[in-house]
Amino acid sequence: MGFGHQSEREKKSSRKNKDEEEETGCWVKLRFLGSCMSSRSRVDNSMSGTTAESKSTTTREKSRDQPVVPVSSTTTSNAETASSTPKYSEELKVASQLRKFTFIDLKLATRNFRPESLLGEGGFGCVFKGWIEENGTAPVKPGTGLTVAVKTLNIEGLQGHKEWLAEVDFLGNLLHPNLVKLVGYCIEDDHRLLVYEFMPRGSLENHLFRKGSLPLPWSIRMKIALGAAKGLAFLHEEAERPVIYRDFKTSNILLDADYNAKLSDFGLAKDGPEGDKTHVSTRVMGTYGYAAPEYVMTGHLTSKSDVYSFGVVLLEMLTGRRSMDKNRSNGEHNLVEWARPHLGDKRRFFRILDPRLEGHFSIKGAQKAAQLAAQCLSRDPKARPRMSEVVEILKPLPNLKDMASSSYYFQTMQSNRNRSNVNAKNGTRAQAGFVVRKGQPMRSLSASSNHQAPHPSPKPKAKES
Repeated sequence: MGFGHQSEREKKSSRKNKDEEEETGCWVKLRFLGSCMSSRSRVDNSMSGTTAESKSTTTREKSRDQPVVPVSSTTTSNAETASSTPKYSEELKVASQLRKFTFIDLKLATRNFRPESLLGEGGFGCVFKGWIEENGTAPVKPGTGLTVAVKTLNIEGLQGHKEWLAEVDFLGNLLHPNLVKLVGYCIEDDHRLLVYEFMPRGSLENHLFRKGSLPLPWSIRMKIALGAAKGLAFLHEEAERPVIYRDFKTSNILLDADYNAKLSDFGLAKDGPEGDKTHVSTRVMGTYGYAAPEYVMTGHLTSKSDVYSFGVVLLEMLTGRRSMDKNRSNGEHNLVEWARPHLGDKRRFFRILDPRLEGHFSIKGAQKAAQLAAQCLSRDPKARPRMSEVVEILKPLPNLKDMASSSYYFQTMQSNRNRSNVNAKNGTRAQAGFVVRKGQPMRSLSASSNHQAPHPSPKPKAKES
């Protein structure tokens, strides 16, 4: 009757079901959580003649972080056309410093992958917080030892296995202060997991766009931009073999306790062109709003594709807006197309800066950052700077002190914005950055009504360098 004693047979069945759930670990629980399994799984099908924009009409509404689909089946490289599922040992290049974990180690380290340990969703699975020995693989009591992030593989499809291999290959062999550190891995039966250093401040995406988050101060934004640029510059120009990251976006930039930026998720990374080759021909993969237009159109991948993506992220940091946002007014859905006309104007571009900064930004720094974003977003890939040049431009920006709030121009701009707000209260209609008078739209200096009210600024733990 529901609350009575179970028969011996029922008890055995119940124990069996519980054991099965324990064996499958997080996968059973994730089915109940719902959101982790498929919303960001990579698209791995070719559609002849289908553009990324037309494909995204329905799926992009479900998630802002959707992948770019192949433009044409002709862009698919030979390396990515395999139809058979690879064996676990195929192409597994393991660096000597990586620790090899057992599944039971990671199951216990994350407290059985319980929902309370869930940190979020990675490129091909869910990420859980765990605790292990400082120099070993054994699980330890929460709050002790080394805190780690354990990423589980979504076992659906061939692409997930390829991305898992790419993560081990690239992050297992690439060491840099601005790349997230891969601690180790687990490959046991059907289980494939990766263990990373824990990044306590999460992703840049959450700091910029999560509702209720504190606005990042200007100096911290520029510090993050500089760190991320150093990470890309290392991949392009300093690594033993050049690497094209291919999925540079705010959700893949993680922050440590002192807001140092580190690139994560190398599942889509590719070796750069070698010898006299100018590009790598490959399936068009990435994220809407970040992928370089020439790459989307041709499938020709170069380091300048990453530079374009960096320009998009820098623009997101300047404006506080997402690269793609269907909730904004017509003409403002695509951040790059909306902001591009403003970037070359030293006075006009102030209108697009994140209003939550409230004038607490460097005038010279903002001008240089806007000019840099325009260069990175050039339609001509050859006109875009190298990432080492980007690093040099960004280096002085976090420490500039000429705050706009103390300038005559910004005070005038604020005054105009206040007058616009008063007019709106008195009957004129303000919407999405425009003030409408007598049916004619006029560009307002006020921010979009979609922005949240400003909050106190967070402070970094350590003095910025």
